[in-house]
Amino acid sequence: MKRLLTTLLLLSTVLCGNAHAHKPSDSYLILKTQGATIQGQWDIALRDLDFAIGLDGNGNGEITWGELRARHDAIAAYVLPRFNIRADDAACPVHVSGNQVDNHTDGAYAVLHFVADCAQPPATLELAYSLLFDVDPQHRGLLRLEHQGVTTTAIFSPDKAAQHFDLREVTLLRQFLDYAKEGVWHIWIGFDHIMFLLALLLPAVVHRERKQWVAHGFRPAFWNVLQVVTAFTVAHSITLSLATLGVVSLPSRLVESAIAASVVLAALNNIFPLFEGKRWMVAFAFGLIHGFGFASVLADLGLPQNALLLALVGFNLGVEGGQLAIVSVFLPVAYYLHETRFYRHAVLSGGSVLIALLASVWLLERVFNFKLLPF
Repeated sequence: MKRLLTTLLLLSTVLCGNAHAHKPSDSYLILKTQGATIQGQWDIALRDLDFAIGLDGNGNGEITWGELRARHDAIAAYVLPRFNIRADDAACPVHVSGNQVDNHTDGAYAVLHFVADCAQPPATLELAYSLLFDVDPQHRGLLRLEHQGVTTTAIFSPDKAAQHFDLREVTLLRQFLDYAKEGVWHIWIGFDHIMFLLALLLPAVVHRERKQWVAHGFRPAFWNVLQVVTAFTVAHSITLSLATLGVVSLPSRLVESAIAASVVLAALNNIFPLFEGKRWMVAFAFGLIHGFGFASVLADLGLPQNALLLALVGFNLGVEGGQLAIVSVFLPVAYYLHETRFYRHAVLSGGSVLIALLASVWLLERVFNFKLLPF
């Protein structure tokens, strides 16, 4: 068993150097208000555009600059109708002002520079986003809106495709709350982070005696949960801060693969105990890796240089709030069921097996650069 676990870790470390980490489909929007004009930049993954309208003209699996340049008009015709800007209830016509290519951590992106002309300096903005929602409901549009030196962030999704922004209310407090909201949202849609946490928490309400799971009281259960959550929080807060401030940086493909491997190990530990009684140490060790994953999301959202610490603290507190919400639901339910065979066999053992299998698929996806699951 130890050999299998070692092999999984080696696979995630060695092989992922040659493949991009699996990453959800995202595009990145930057809007900057300048009087009645809005300057915009839109980064869209070439793989997404190729899937939607086709960019690889000769079908050789590689998109050249010539192929991309030949499709600039087609790209603009496809994406611009899928992002509408209204200022004070009046449409702001948008036109492309330039095209570039840039590399993100997960591959090459087409970069559209555009200008939106409004009738007057906007007091309110209505933004409607629908790029790729018809072909990929998991797609997200990450917005960074800069107005008078203050940054507002938002995430567009099929259920949040149209959003309203009152520029008169853009304050540092609002900025803090925006980043806190994104932190909560990220932990709730970060299935790998949730599965890792659940794998560590499932045995918290029981203990092992003679190779059997035995129920114990609420106080030790609460203490176990507190240890795991605190260790995970401290660890990912450390690396989130270090990565965000540029002190430490790791390749995203290595981080994402290691996160999947951590979920596999945490779940298998419930079936073949290697770290019995030391789950908080596992939470801390792998929490350091998860912190780099959180940092990549925060970097994608964009960090306002005039309020870097504010954004970092807000996002981190949002992550903790989302995490505590999950724990507050888990602990009462787990403790209510912890004396039953159903919990010990179906929830703890069966759930750990399912988590390990799911995370194994994530690990293979991220190491070998293919996609089986929609999340």
